[in-house]
Amino acid sequence: MSDHLTDRPRRRLTVLLVEDDPGDVVIAREALRAGDVDTHLDVVSDGVEAMAFLRTEDEYRDADRPDLILLDLNLPRKSGHEVLAEVKSDPGLRSIPIVVFTTSGSVEDVSRSYDLHANVYVTKPADFDQFTQVVKQIDDFFVTVAELPSAV
Repeated sequence: MSDHLTDRPRRRLTVLLVEDDPGDVVIAREALRAGDVDTHLDVVSDGVEAMAFLRTEDEYRDADRPDLILLDLNLPRKSGHEVLAEVKSDPGLRSIPIVVFTTSGSVEDVSRSYDLHANVYVTKPADFDQFTQVVKQIDDFFVTVAELPSAV
């Protein structure tokens, strides 16, 4: 199957969702399942787990490298900003695109995220249908429009 913007075939997208709100995880999972993109979703619930997953440590030693990270900022044990800083300073991980996907729309959080090299900043809509639509759009964009880096 080809995508609608180019002649290149669609490929499966592997996404790491770093999210501690179980309700947001359910909505994101359902949105991705209902979307047009073949997406594999892994979920971790805090920043420490996120780094263990990305570095394939402990119970994550067999984890696949994600094509994309959806990162909440307000996380237990290690904040999203701390995860963002670690990932973008690690030569083996920094090429993975990170979409900060959070409830905060504060100017400070947006600025700090881009200063730490977030690729995109998206404020989560409060409305269920809008939230679902935004997740589908992010997923679709990274498969049909964006060129993603190969694993190093």
